Amino acid sequence: MRDALKAWVEASKARIETSQARTEALLARVELVVKLLVEDTRFVTVEEAVAMFFLIVGHNVRMRVVADRFQHSTETVARHFKEVRRALCRLGKILICPNNMINEVSSYVASNPKYFPWFKDCIGAIDDTHISAWVPADRQTSFRGRKTVITQNVMCACNFDMMFTFVYAGWEGTANDARVFLDALTRPEVNFPWPSEGKYYVVDSGYPCISGFLPPYRGERYHLQEYWGRRNQPIRYKELFNYRHSSLRNIIERCFGVLKTRFPILRMMPCYKPSRQPSIVVACCTLHNWIRLSTRNDQLFREYEVEDLSIEGEEDITSSRNHSIDLSDESAAAMAACRDQIAEVMWANYINVNP
Repeated sequence: MRDALKAWVEASKARIETSQARTEALLARVELVVKLLVEDTRFVTVEEAVAMFFLIVGHNVRMRVVADRFQHSTETVARHFKEVRRALCRLGKILICPNNMINEVSSYVASNPKYFPWFKDCIGAIDDTHISAWVPADRQTSFRGRKTVITQNVMCACNFDMMFTFVYAGWEGTANDARVFLDALTRPEVNFPWPSEGKYYVVDSGYPCISGFLPPYRGERYHLQEYWGRRNQPIRYKELFNYRHSSLRNIIERCFGVLKTRFPILRMMPCYKPSRQPSIVVACCTLHNWIRLSTRNDQLFREYEVEDLSIEGEEDITSSRNHSIDLSDESAAAMAACRDQIAEVMWANYINVNP
């Protein structure tokens, strides 16, 4: 069954450039795959179960309202919501995965002189975001993130096609990003997609500088807003590197923007069991990737494809690192040397073009 699903998804990927599916067609495709994982019941078809799930996550409608609309009991709605959620999480094992770990340079990088050839070995970006959470009162302290909001810390990786390639949900909102990152890397069952030799992800300064992960220079301007305007252009090689690094890493902030806009449940989580909330995040990320594969002309993706788009809330989160873990070893030194080499050559080219 898994092999059949994987083959079907790969066939869908091959049709990316010609697919003009509408929302109805997307829903039908999701229903088709879910049918392989969920069966019709006596009173609820798979199509109806998927529609109820979409209504809950896409409009943050409460189950009692869905029950009234579809004329089912809340217990029936809750049961089928769980079944579709589980099916999407299983589908996520196929859809949420890296697709360019070894091969050619990303076309997104290769087509932009701001990134190429400097970041030709970059396969994607990694960052953490805060997703709304609900927990009992006696556990709220550890989940109370910035701005006193109850959140879970979710670490994600994405490629340059705005698709998630890794999702690690469930950490409390107060957890430091570097701690979540290192936990993901050191737990085999998490199956973190390590970059192949010579490749790397771009990460922000809250992450350690180790082989496979390229952070910006600390102590220099970094966020895109700091470089807006003629008077704020980069004046040395570290600043130029940070500016272009920030611009490239902006892809994951835009992914988060699409995800949270499309699925309002992630901005105001209902009182579901805490143990089930991480799987809701994974299910939404699976649907995010599915929509990207199936509907290339999706309006929401088009809105967030604007390069260097500032995403409200994401910059505030990523700029507030309290501390990070210093891993000084040979791999850290090698990655720092790689960063220096990129930055110096990039600066030399910049000076020649802009004397």
